[in-house]
Amino acid sequence: MPYDRISDLPDSVRDNVPKHAQEIYKEAFNSAWDEYKDADDRRGDASREETAHKVAWAAVKQKYEKGDDDKWHAK
Repeated sequence: MPYDRISDLPDSVRDNVPKHAQEIYKEAFNSAWDEYKDADDRRGDASREETAHKVAWAAVKQKYEKGDDDKWHAK
């Protein structure tokens, strides 16, 4: 279930992170979706979708962090 557009992302992403972070999330999710299609490539019993979401959030957190104001800001 790769995302074609930013508008397709989950509300938790669209409603909370800046547009650039949403772009990072979408690209990382789609890449991980392809990379971890085989269960043997994933850790534990995580689903393909769960793994892709984890990878996408990790990619966002490389460039953005949540500030004291509870909003995401570029590092």
